[in-house]
Amino acid sequence: IDLCLAQVCHSLDALCCLRVDGSMSLIHSPILPQEMADQLLHRMASQGIINDRSVGIFRSSKELRLRRASIRRCSVSDQAFQLAICPHQLMELDASWVSGGLTGADVISGLASNPACRSSLQRLSLNGLRLGWESLEKVGVVHFSSLQGLRMLNLANTDLSDAVLEDICTLPHLESLDISCSAVSNVNALLECKNTLKSLTAHRLGQLDMSPARLLFVFNQLHALRHLDFSEDHFSVDDSDGKDADETVRQLLEGSPQMLPSLVSLDISGRKKISEASIRAFLKSRSDHLTFLGLLATGLSSCDVLSSLNNLKVTGEADENQVCEALKRYRDRECFIREALVHLYNLTTDTDKPKPDMLKLVVQSMQSHPASLHVHLVATACVFNLTNQDVSQALPVSLLTSTIMQLLDAMIAFPHHQQVQKNCLLTLCSDYILQDVPFDKYLATVLVINWLSRHEDPTLQRMAVAIISILVAKLSREETTQLSKDINIMKQLLAIVQQRAMIGVADSTLKFALSALWNLTDEVPAAARNFIQCRGLELYEEVLESYYTEPSIQQKVLGLLNNIAEEEEFQADLMEEDLLEHVLHLLQDSHLDVGVRYFAGGILAHIASRSEAWTLDQELLRTIEKQLVSVGKDTFKCRKMLFFFSLSERVFFFLFFLLWANSISI
Repeated sequence: IDLCLAQVCHSLDALCCLRVDGSMSLIHSPILPQEMADQLLHRMASQGIINDRSVGIFRSSKELRLRRASIRRCSVSDQAFQLAICPHQLMELDASWVSGGLTGADVISGLASNPACRSSLQRLSLNGLRLGWESLEKVGVVHFSSLQGLRMLNLANTDLSDAVLEDICTLPHLESLDISCSAVSNVNALLECKNTLKSLTAHRLGQLDMSPARLLFVFNQLHALRHLDFSEDHFSVDDSDGKDADETVRQLLEGSPQMLPSLVSLDISGRKKISEASIRAFLKSRSDHLTFLGLLATGLSSCDVLSSLNNLKVTGEADENQVCEALKRYRDRECFIREALVHLYNLTTDTDKPKPDMLKLVVQSMQSHPASLHVHLVATACVFNLTNQDVSQALPVSLLTSTIMQLLDAMIAFPHHQQVQKNCLLTLCSDYILQDVPFDKYLATVLVINWLSRHEDPTLQRMAVAIISILVAKLSREETTQLSKDINIMKQLLAIVQQRAMIGVADSTLKFALSALWNLTDEVPAAARNFIQCRGLELYEEVLESYYTEPSIQQKVLGLLNNIAEEEEFQADLMEEDLLEHVLHLLQDSHLDVGVRYFAGGILAHIASRSEAWTLDQELLRTIEKQLVSVGKDTFKCRKMLFFFSLSERVFFFLFFLLWANSISI
């Protein structure tokens, strides 16, 4: 099913026609199983291809029947939402962080316009959406209470007001409510749903204006409440803030278990003023029923009493289990994700075992906070810890693919942040990842080259050039041609060659740069043209002379020159007497590496094969032809002796003989 859905997403344009308004409609629309329609929408949303145009395929509500719809982080307008999503008899809808102008009021109005949705919709998430409730109040249309079937409602990070909360709390079946990071100042309205509400999430209620006594009174009336999240953003609160809330938590922890008698889960993460004594008192009275306790960023997660409670899940920083639990539970909370990732980095610095579940949590954290520099700074470092050395080879390839693609997104999002870029390069600089893991290698090449053009740190430069040299060899002919259109890429690589050659070093940076240029010009005329325009021939002639005793460097230089010699339109540019005489000398020197002589012979054979295009002294041409004939004859005469040569030498002589026989008339 996954492969089929992936193919549909990839081929959507071919499978659809366009309506008059520009929206897409499937040409052939079979009736899909209901669950498959949900999965298709979810996959399209997760890939970021849901928009006003593509969401149009779901207007066919008889063929593509949605029940659990997600348009999370997609760009969808009110009109597109009304036409494509609202006609379905939905049970669940996640419209969190939707862009495109859609408001919470639009969502409620649209869903309530479908009589079936008024009773069928049970779960609704509008996290991060502007409610825009004033637009409905003016015309007096509908409110949340119109959706009588709602059991779960997430309004975190919205402009939720006390008045709207009062309306919400009249819902007859409301069991779970998230009002985190909202403008709510009074929660007395919760008393209206005290017999049904089982889960209340009230993280970072910065405008809450209630005394500890009144707040405890409200909590004490919530007899059905099993989960309470009253955590705080420890980064945004100073010592003078939140005193009443902290006092409320202290009294709750130290109070009688008769308060909130059904409670099995409590989250007070980020509340730094809570004492260990309060935690001990709470655990002593509730440990038999408690299943979860949130203590991240409180300094209390190492409390020894916690280690004896095997069935209790804890978010904190004491060990990997606590940190991973935090990454799972706080996916949408940047403050806690940052905190958890810092501790995860410290815990995984020396890891030597594959931890795919942990890596997946890190990648999800980056996906949930695509614009957060703080998250990406630590997350990319964690990725390096979890994929370095031999660990990556034991990880699922699909997980590595999604991880690398997420790193590329990070490089795009933070192009000028050196540490984020460095972390990404450190992970990419793995032979296994570059050679065997499928990902967008063209995009990676462009990003690394762009980074290289802005930095001159020798260590990072060597790493970037190494990555480029491998990636360029993995590109298709079309991708290499596209890459070659940017002459700045050629300039950048040649500048590195010149820089290393000027100081006379034969290091890996020089060799990787030469390899990248060699691969870049292989049967790509545009790259060869850029090389010549950037005065690469002059530079390479100097390199040939300077590194006469370095066969690995000479072979890479001659390999590129051979690429140019293969293209007839550029052979005239090689008509430099000093250059050809030097190449001829390399061919004549029997002590040189066989690979060096092979490419030297190849260059001369290509040039000499078109005598009508020869523009230099004829004596030089005859000398080249005689030398090629001599080498060819020697090769032919010695064919019986090839048994005594190594395999590479035999291959060289065989290929050279074929090249000589096809290029020179004897």
